[in-house]
Amino acid sequence: MKDLMRQRVGVQENIMSLLNKQIKMEAQASATYLAMAAWCEQNSFDNSAAFFYAQSNEERDHMLKIFHYVSEVGGVAVSPEISAPKSEYGSLREVFETTLEHEIAVTESIHQIVGACRKANDYAAENFLQWFVKEQVEEELTVKRILDYFEMLGEEPMALLMIDERVAKVSANGAY
Repeated sequence: MKDLMRQRVGVQENIMSLLNKQIKMEAQASATYLAMAAWCEQNSFDNSAAFFYAQSNEERDHMLKIFHYVSEVGGVAVSPEISAPKSEYGSLREVFETTLEHEIAVTESIHQIVGACRKANDYAAENFLQWFVKEQVEEELTVKRILDYFEMLGEEPMALLMIDERVAKVSANGAY
């Protein structure tokens, strides 16, 4: 009976592998955003630092959400080994450009897993991942909005101060 139940709720091997890769990606993002927060703090961009501390926590929450899901459906969730994140940046703009690149990569990864779930007829995993699909739309929009401020205001010291202040409002209100 136990083997029958495990088969019934088990996650397919290829889907479990993709989800474990996503767990690692989320863990790496958490560490990366923590390093970005430290860089922002060291460079007196306090609101941007707060934004990245929150993002770091959010990415860890995403990692745990997937980790628990894999375990709940009978898979083996793997605690990932991650590499040391980059800790030096040339500018605040570079920090946010790097963030957007990362968020786009996460979106592509989530979409790839959803596609694999569809191909494997794993409706439960696909349904679970829909939350992440929606989340990534919000994540990308938020960072794109911040990058728009660099286009509008430039990168002079007063502009950077205004952008950092605007990051606090974007963080508090979502993408707008």
